[in-house]
Formats: sequence, C-alpha cells, structure tokens
Amino acid sequence: MTAAASHPGIVALGGGHGLYATLTAMRYLSPDLTAVVTVADDGGSSGRLRSELDVIPPGDLRMALAALLVAPAALADRAAADAATGGHRADDAKLWGDLLQHRFGGHGALAGHPIGNLFLLGLIEMLGDPEAALTKFGELFDITGTVLPMSTEPLTIEADVTGLESDPRLSRSIRGQVAVATTPGKVRRVRLLPEAPPASAQACEAIAAADLVVLGPGSWFSSVIPHVLVPDQLDALISTSARRMLIVNLAPEPGETPGFSVERHLHVLHAHADRLRIDDVIVDEHSAPAGRERDHLVRAAALFGAELHVGDIAVPGKHVHDPRRVADVVERLIESDAHPSGARPPRRELA
Repeated sequence: MTAAASHPGIVALGGGHGLYATLTAMRYLSPDLTAVVTVADDGGSSGRLRSELDVIPPGDLRMALAALLVAPAALADRAAADAATGGHRADDAKLWGDLLQHRFGGHGALAGHPIGNLFLLGLIEMLGDPEAALTKFGELFDITGTVLPMSTEPLTIEADVTGLESDPRLSRSIRGQVAVATTPGKVRRVRLLPEAPPASAQACEAIAAADLVVLGPGSWFSSVIPHVLVPDQLDALISTSARRMLIVNLAPEPGETPGFSVERHLHVLHAHADRLRIDDVIVDEHSAPAGRERDHLVRAAALFGAELHVGDIAVPGKHVHDPRRVADVVERLIESDAHPSGARPPRRELA
C-alpha cells in the first residue's frame, strides 16, 4: 500500500451475504472498492431468471450493489454532503437500497423476485453487456465503487460428494449451487462448468491494480473457492502486488461444510489452488481457541505463505461477521506494516 494513496484500492471477492458483509466492512476503510462476484447461483429468483433468459444470475450482483449503496460509511459520507448542501442523498440512498432488495409478494410470476434483479437484467438486455449494465446501474443510483462479475457468462458448480452411496469410498457428482449447498453428503471437491471459463478482464485488471485484495467469508464451496477456479483470475491473484487477505467463516455451513473446522476450510481451499499465496489469514478468536487447535491453524495458514491473525470479529452471540470489527482488524494490520517509504515488507516465501 503506497504512502501516497489517500484511499487504498480494495478488491473484495465472494458472493451473497458473505460478500455483502465484506463490502460493508471495507467501505469503512476506503470508497475505492471493487466487488468481484460469483455467477453460479441457480436458486430462487436468480435461478428462475437464469433459466428463463439464459443470463448470468443477478442476485449476488444486486446484493453487492446494495451493499455499496447503503453501507454505514457510505451513508455517513452522504449525510455529511447533505449537511453541507442541504440535500437528501443519504435518505435517498437508503430508500433506493431498500427498493433494490424489495421482493414482490403474492403467488404469481413476479412472486419472490427482488426489484433489483429485474432492473439489472433489463439493463443487461438493453445494453447487451453485463459489465456495461453494472456500470450504468451504479451511475443511476449514484453508487460509489464498482461491481463486476467473476465471468461474463453464467457458470455451473459441480461437486464430488461422498456419503451418498452404500460404499463410503465412492463419490457422486452433484451439479448446481443449490444441490451442492443442500446435499446430505460431504463435499470433497468442486469445479466449474464450463471448465476454464473466461474471466472478466476488468476484474483481473482491478486485482492487478489493487492495494488490498480480500477473499471470503462466504459459502466456501459455492462463493469462495469458485474465485480460484477461473484460470485468468487465479493468475491475477497470484501475480498481483496487492496485499492478499483471507477472512475465514465463523462456523461450518449446513450442507456445504458440516463438521468443518477452521483448519479444514484452509486445507480445502489449498487443495483447489495450491499456487495461491496469501499474506494474512483472519479468523475469529472464538472459532480458533488458543492451544493445539490454533497451532494447527498457524501451520495451515503457512501453506499459503500467510500469517494467522486472530481477533474478535463476530457479532456477539451470532455466527455473523461484524463489519466494523472486521474493518478494525484489517486497518490495524495495514497500519502495523506501514513503512515511511511506502514500501511493503517482503512476502513470506514458501519452503
């Protein structure tokens, strides 16, 4: 991170509620944010629209846009501008954010569709380009930051799952994000279809130019790991000079990661991308008790050349990340490595 940069350029990768939380946290640190979003969802409104229109699923993209629009730090910036100009930007932003997330009720064709999904797909049809539509969407709603798809074509997740056959050694292929997230078996490995999908060139450029790249938290097999399964994007993550941080889930997720320890999350990610290097692995202190378990985590983080950092980053009593606390931990890490010259310390090399 350069000393000359007043606001670090931050790229956050993920999907769904996990990415929403990360974007909310990072907005405390900088308005220069880029969200890179998974496009493999096939459930709910996104699944229906994807099936009917053969487009990238809009739901996670919509949530990322809404996060940038109504993050507390973003609303505070707008409120400060309102105080100076007598405007109502903060109130308008909150209203627009609620509108984007509002789902139609009833039992007809529109039931369950968020307004933001339909609005975004309308722009995609009109402009003929998902990235152009996302840019225009941000302009129309005065959103600070950028949202990009991981790939400009819809992707499908396929998983190897054990525990579904009478022989526990046998695995079965399960296809589709919803099926993978709800399978009663144990997910061993995931892949994307088509294989080696094209990456968003803009996303790769943002990763290359970033000061900080953050991966996770989120649904591990369907929102986090897919980001390292797109070859060009993985290459960008490997070659970037940005500081790279991984924020690990607070608890196992039913269906995808039942019974997973924090250490297991790291081993599974490494199994899918053993070339990936990370600078910092951040975990919650309550999910990584001191002692042998934390020692194992230190070794697991070292697989990526990373240092383990443990902090209080959860909403008390809930398995939900607290954006303000996450931002504080990330900010302390950045400041602890600050050099008068602006140069970053050398990366830890793997043996």
